[in-house]
Amino acid sequence: MSEYHDIDFRKHPEKYRVGRGERGVLSAEPYKSEMLPHWRFKTPEVAETSSKKLLEMFYAYLDEEDFVGADLARKFLQMGWTRSRRYANHPSGRKYDPDTGEELPRQEDPVKAESARIFRKRYDEARENETYQKMMAEHKEKYYDR
Repeated sequence: MSEYHDIDFRKHPEKYRVGRGERGVLSAEPYKSEMLPHWRFKTPEVAETSSKKLLEMFYAYLDEEDFVGADLARKFLQMGWTRSRRYANHPSGRKYDPDTGEELPRQEDPVKAESARIFRKRYDEARENETYQKMMAEHKEKYYDR
């Protein structure tokens, strides 16, 4: 998705592809710049504030009928969940040993695990939203090749 770096997706929603997971979230402008300052997960309190703001942005994008913004807000919520989960399992943030490629042992951090739980709840709310699901189907129908 490196081709995303030079596209303004607000002006060109037809160029946006939903993709898998969090792909493209950190290169899709102008949305990245709007959401990234709010994306934090260090403590449950910070995760609560961050995920709440990102979910508010998700709903605002839906209200504006801006599917791309809503999808990227969903991806930021997903990324908050997966990154805090990664740090809950591996305090260094590294899942694999750089020398051997083997998975490092898990060390559960209950603080980061709570941050992950908070983000997961809001991510699920966004992902399961009926308006979002409808807009995603319409976006794919309108812009994807058949």
